[in-house]
Amino acid sequence: MEDGEFERAPSHFTDRIGTGDWPLEAGRYRLVVSRACPWASRAVIVRRLLGLESALSMAVADPIQDSRSWRFTLDPGDRDPVLGIRYLGEAYAARDASYSGGISVPAIVDVPSGRLVTNDYPEITLNLELEWAPLHRPGAPSLYPEALRDEIDAVNEDVFRDVNNGVYMAGFATRQRAYSRVVARLFARLDALESRLSSQRYLVGDTITEADIRLWVTLVRFDVVYHGHFKCNRRKITEYPALWAYSRDLFQTPGFGDTVNFDHIARHYYEVHRNINPTGIVPIGPDLSLWLTPHGREELGGRPFGDGTPPGPVAEGEEVPSVAAAA
Repeated sequence: MEDGEFERAPSHFTDRIGTGDWPLEAGRYRLVVSRACPWASRAVIVRRLLGLESALSMAVADPIQDSRSWRFTLDPGDRDPVLGIRYLGEAYAARDASYSGGISVPAIVDVPSGRLVTNDYPEITLNLELEWAPLHRPGAPSLYPEALRDEIDAVNEDVFRDVNNGVYMAGFATRQRAYSRVVARLFARLDALESRLSSQRYLVGDTITEADIRLWVTLVRFDVVYHGHFKCNRRKITEYPALWAYSRDLFQTPGFGDTVNFDHIARHYYEVHRNINPTGIVPIGPDLSLWLTPHGREELGGRPFGDGTPPGPVAEGEEVPSVAAAA
């Protein structure tokens, strides 16, 4: 933008599975993610909490992109074993050969045709929570309860503008005034969230909701990359008593920390964004073992999964490195 502010491009493919040309069928679709990406991490967490692993397979892209963007070099033969493609862009081209925009994750691909269905990251989790309900596991929590949707939507709007997207606006700002403006908004919002979470365990109601997932994916990356790499360095999350305890509480909740790969996160940001970090050097810190320290949030009450139950063990082949090794 003219004043030096970063502007996020809107999602181009916005279809919803379970409507229109895309019927809900277990095993038909594949979720493509990067564990580095916060927008994709939302979908990974929701899929796990709702027990959709057997209904919706998942492809994990290499955190290091090349000129063709997200690639499947973590898989044998550098191809996704289900879709048979080397780059996510091939699924975009199968959907629209004339498309010349960005290739983003999360993305859901129709396996039989190899065509992209959606890259609409704000709506993918809601789609999984609503239209995919017939395929949820027994005991799946209600992450977007109807009675709380207005409040959840309002919280999400503030968090997206000032926090989720705010860190990117700070990191990619090209003028001092633009950077200073968005950083001020970011930390004003974090201060407000610190106050809100000082007296309640979760953002909306007494259970985990979509609002918590959307905030947490930024908090878990904050001290690792956003504080230094994106110059969001007024305070670390570890310096906010409530936000830090809240972050650890969720990290230690099944479905959250067991989806996080800090190595992918750090290497992606520091190695890919050469306009910000020309050397590509990846910092060695912070101490990841602190994520496993007691948080004390149980004293605030709350029922993490409401009337539901925790998810089962992580699916075979989807495990992530444990931060316990850093202890």
